[in-house]
Amino acid sequence: MMKIAICQINPTMGNFPGNRDKILSFYREAVEKGADLIVFPEMVITGYPPQDLLLERDFVQENVDILEDISNQVTVPAVLGCIREEQGALYNSGAVCADGAVVYTYDKILLPTYDIFDEDRYFTPGKTPGVFELELNGKRRKIGIQICEDLWDRGYECKVTSLQKEKGAEVIINISASPYHNGQLQERTDLIEEKVCENGIPFLYCNLVGAQDELIFDGGSLAYDGDGTLIGQGKFFEEDILVVDLDAGKSQEMTRVPREEMMYNALCLGVRDYFRKTGHADAVIGLSGGIDSALVACIAADALGAEHVHGISLPSKFSSDHSLEDACTLSENLGIHYQTIAIEDTVTVYETVLQPLFEGKERNAAEENVQARIRGNILMALSNKFGWLVLSTGNKTELALGYCTLYGDMSGGLCIISDVSKTDVYALSRWVNQSAGCDRIPESCLTKPPSAELAPDQVDPFDYEVVSPLVDAIIEKRESPKDLVENGADKTIVNDLYHRIRINEYKRRQAAPGLRVSSKAFGTGRRIPIVNHFNGKINN
Repeated sequence: MMKIAICQINPTMGNFPGNRDKILSFYREAVEKGADLIVFPEMVITGYPPQDLLLERDFVQENVDILEDISNQVTVPAVLGCIREEQGALYNSGAVCADGAVVYTYDKILLPTYDIFDEDRYFTPGKTPGVFELELNGKRRKIGIQICEDLWDRGYECKVTSLQKEKGAEVIINISASPYHNGQLQERTDLIEEKVCENGIPFLYCNLVGAQDELIFDGGSLAYDGDGTLIGQGKFFEEDILVVDLDAGKSQEMTRVPREEMMYNALCLGVRDYFRKTGHADAVIGLSGGIDSALVACIAADALGAEHVHGISLPSKFSSDHSLEDACTLSENLGIHYQTIAIEDTVTVYETVLQPLFEGKERNAAEENVQARIRGNILMALSNKFGWLVLSTGNKTELALGYCTLYGDMSGGLCIISDVSKTDVYALSRWVNQSAGCDRIPESCLTKPPSAELAPDQVDPFDYEVVSPLVDAIIEKRESPKDLVENGADKTIVNDLYHRIRINEYKRRQAAPGLRVSSKAFGTGRRIPIVNHFNGKINN
């Protein structure tokens, strides 16, 4: 019998004492469950990713001190993700602790440098595949330890798993900090099953859970026996201890969660952790009566508790009666605090002040954006007075196309749905109502034409069913205008979208941080110059 406990836990960046206490608490519980070996995720002592904190010597040293503190209390062997320093070089490492000391260390060989990953900026790659001999339940076992990207080796010459098998590993343990995005679970399981099929030895995958800034870690740890049979799966978006017996593991079916449910739960975790880890409790949201703010309010209520969410209606003379009714009904359905602050008098003051300068000019976006910026100022004033964090409500399609007002509806401390396309906003909202068995989000929010209501009879100038998939193709799949047109897309629409995406980078740089749920989000994983005259392969 060999029982291994996989502890997927939620550390907080730089909270070394708190992370230590959490690790030891889970460690003791795993020991009580009879584990022979206890495994924790990648960089669990520090949190992931530390980014330029790694350039601060005190940060690295405290990681070293906490590892020593933990190892002094370890009897049953444990694997912990940490930072190792040697002669000025930093390594993303796994420490094997046993009998009150660190007995082995393994340095991550494959360092990802793409999308949100930038490990080559900080770390030196390891050179030796980690295979260590440990006495587990009275028997000597050779354990292969690897770290996250060591599994994702398709683009690398070094095949860490195969090398570990050649060195005699009887089981492979991968400690990871692999962030969630749509489709990531399937990619992981396919790759692990491929490794087990190639090497014929058990594979255990321990993933981080929790959120760090824009990244959301979903947990979902996995355990396979040497025949490729799933013998254990961790919970999604929750801390968990998964105990498996490699010598007597029982097969189980893979838990498959619908796409919308996964995305919604990811966003709830992202909001909950962002508030908890930054020390905020309450959120304030401008409720327009539209679908975007409705979904944001629903996520916030589920993540924080309805009593911690404040919805503010900010009507102007262009706000429709049905929008005001929808905002009020939504607040009642969710049980959140609701208040109306009319902005028409303030708008009139602005227009009076600007009238001498605007005289003789036709009304345009300038007058429309005054309304949005007044709303943003009011929400920020409430934030300053009461300590409420403003949640902006722009979706990915709008942010891509610049259909948003800088210092207006873009104001805020967190943009929950900045990586959710307009079509997915509708899909998630429908899922919310279906899963609740009632219309938490009013049906009219789903059926009425979307509108910013900044001018008479205004509606959004896009057919989102056409536009959103094209925007996703440009951003996430890096498809060129030429490719899209050759695949049947309208040339005029594609050229317009590509142009809008390019010229609005300056807005996105000033947007609130968002939560990543796609394979390519606006944020650290997408770095495009603001000054940029490259317009793609535009079709004339």
